[in-house]
Amino acid sequence: MKIAYFVDEFPPFFRGGLGTYANEMSQEFIRKGHSLSVFSRNRGSDPTSEIWSGIDVHRPLLMKFSDIFSIVNPAEVKTWDENGQEFFAETLLYNLLSASKLVNYLVPKENQHYDLLVSHDWLAALAGIIARRNLGIPFVFHFHSTEQGRNPHGSPTIKDIEHLSATIADRIVTVSYAMRDELVSYGYPEAKIRVIHNGVDEKKYDATRFSPGEIKEFREKIGVGHAPMIFFIGRLTWVKGVDTLVRAMVHIRKEIPDAKLVILGVGDMDQMLEHMVHNLHLEENVILHFRMAPEEERLRYYAASDVVVLPSKYEPFGIVCTEAMSMGKPVVVGARGTSGFREQVIPSGEGICGYHINPYDPMDIAKFVVEILKHPDLAETMGTNGRNRVKEQFTWDTASENTLRVYRELVNI
Repeated sequence: MKIAYFVDEFPPFFRGGLGTYANEMSQEFIRKGHSLSVFSRNRGSDPTSEIWSGIDVHRPLLMKFSDIFSIVNPAEVKTWDENGQEFFAETLLYNLLSASKLVNYLVPKENQHYDLLVSHDWLAALAGIIARRNLGIPFVFHFHSTEQGRNPHGSPTIKDIEHLSATIADRIVTVSYAMRDELVSYGYPEAKIRVIHNGVDEKKYDATRFSPGEIKEFREKIGVGHAPMIFFIGRLTWVKGVDTLVRAMVHIRKEIPDAKLVILGVGDMDQMLEHMVHNLHLEENVILHFRMAPEEERLRYYAASDVVVLPSKYEPFGIVCTEAMSMGKPVVVGARGTSGFREQVIPSGEGICGYHINPYDPMDIAKFVVEILKHPDLAETMGTNGRNRVKEQFTWDTASENTLRVYRELVNI
């Protein structure tokens, strides 16, 4: 099968979990004998074309066209701030140039035949729509989240793009049953939707790769030492619930005075979090690392932690949870609304690997974090169960095979 794959994030560009997904899944497709042309965003200095790990990658070089954008700019987007409008303009151009390269160059001039078009989220949707119209081959649209779910008062323009993509697509793929239910509630046709969970590289995400000495050294380096370590990783935005976790530390500290919360990520809440830590007098208990760490360093954060807490208010899947479970760590996760965490984490019984919490309630978060930190045997059982669950259900091999099965529904080869 030869696939044209439109995805905003692709190495070396990572913004979040979608980049990890595209990186891992594309390599799985190649290993399984399929051919892939990826069309991704160019940050300005990236190669416009290259073969990367056996994958044909295209990154059209973008141009600034703000002088004329106001003519074609949707009225609602004109209400966005300058940075938002610039991002929308770049996204539009990325889609148009990517579709043009596929339709007008690779297919006719390079004589390449494609069996399938695939787009991921609204950021790459328009390229798939245009290619579908011009090439007439099947189109799959992947929903990793929705504008409505991320922000109920979000952009009508983005919602329109998502709706058009879902209407034109021959199949809709999403990442959890919770996400499927959300899509159905918006009126998307259930018959088109297929649920495929994301995965993790369980060989790479394995805490036994690091010796006790390496973990001890890393804990000293990040300022944890011998203290119980609570770890949060993710974007520093309201929807991820990190501010509620900081408030939970007030209650956790009463039970475990030396507990340390390590926060790793970037986002709009960095200054607010600094103020919260100061105002709540948590300077001795909260360590803020406002940056994007390379993967090998992230693995060390996971390995060093005693519990990983992810109190998201909206999380269609949540690869960071899968990573933490693969590293053998107990997890405490938000389980309200659209929550793929609920499908990953077993909160009771023989296979218990973590707890579900109300992400709006600091006391609820604190109660279950304290329970884990005070019972090391329970934490170890949770970690073992979580890793076993990942190996059984949440590997990239399983995710890619399930995805290819959906793709084959549309491709007669």
